[in-house]
Amino acid sequence: MGVLSGYKVVEMAGLGPCPLAGMLFADMGAEVIRVDRSTRANPMYAKDMSARGKKSVVLDIKTEVGREALLKLVESADVLIEGYRPGVVEKLGIGPEQCWAVNPKLVYGRMTGWGQTGPLANNAGHDINYIALTGALHGIGRPGERPTVPLNLIGDFGGGTMFLISGVLGALLERERSGKGQVVDAAMIDGTANLMNLFHSFHNAGCWDVSDRGVNLLDGGAFFYDTYETADGKYIALGSIEPQFFTELVERAGLDKERFNIETQYDQSQWSYNQKVFAEVFKTKTRDQWCELLENSDACFTPILDLDEAPKHPHNQARNAYVEVDDKLQPAPAPRFSRTPSEVKHGQHALGEDTRSVLTALGYSDDKINTMKSSGIVGW
Repeated sequence: MGVLSGYKVVEMAGLGPCPLAGMLFADMGAEVIRVDRSTRANPMYAKDMSARGKKSVVLDIKTEVGREALLKLVESADVLIEGYRPGVVEKLGIGPEQCWAVNPKLVYGRMTGWGQTGPLANNAGHDINYIALTGALHGIGRPGERPTVPLNLIGDFGGGTMFLISGVLGALLERERSGKGQVVDAAMIDGTANLMNLFHSFHNAGCWDVSDRGVNLLDGGAFFYDTYETADGKYIALGSIEPQFFTELVERAGLDKERFNIETQYDQSQWSYNQKVFAEVFKTKTRDQWCELLENSDACFTPILDLDEAPKHPHNQARNAYVEVDDKLQPAPAPRFSRTPSEVKHGQHALGEDTRSVLTALGYSDDKINTMKSSGIVGW
């Protein structure tokens, strides 16, 4: 029994941040019913790991009958999450007010890039745009070079999914006192702005140079917080910020203690030169040889692994950090709970696989369901 056992979440099908939130809710025990738009084959759907643990109902909500079915589903739900542009759900007749008319306790989670208001609210955008407007993208890259495009983890999932989840859970807690639902306006740009909190603090304290990237402590400017190539063309990562960890790195790697010590570590005038020295040093051994010297220590050293290598690392294996679901290796549920552990209830269901059973549970007769199927309102 997960922490959200007994809760029902309706997820309007979409891409990226919203589906991941639904998956994590399902891992935590919630019954998640994903309302898909059609049974038309989507090459990516069959490989969408975020569909795990969810039921799939195909429902045409542009029709009156389909809309009525969705609202009937909402009657017994605790949460609805959607990722449409502002105003779309209202036009479809399934906005917060329409849903509260049948279930005033519903928590309505809205996931967008720009938020529900503001001059950009109705514009298209992607992760790269949201992190560009919050200062995050500006700080990623090498000195004098254009910003480096990162994986879409910052805006979509860090600033999006995680803030949607925390907002929904907060609203559910508040509902225990008020008995009322509310809208959670989770915007990727807002979440990303909050993720930049530390760097605003550094900047306000005069410890972060915004005139360039790759010149500060945590952006690759510090030679002891960077990545380096090894003799076999692979890479390692260093994060030995604290003096005691830097000292251990120097000792274990056999570096020059006269040059590299806690008195000279933070002399920024030497960082660029020291990076070149470190680059030469780390190219003298293979990645595995450096692992033998530095891994499992306080040197804050790790090999840089690819997607195939990561699940095979001893630490990840010891923690069962990856699980096999339907013969597909994927990250295990997180976070971990001591008394009510999360679990993957089942793998991905086929599009519309649960349409009939869900509608039957809502009180629809077989004849009514068959009529809706022949009319193209539902599918499986």
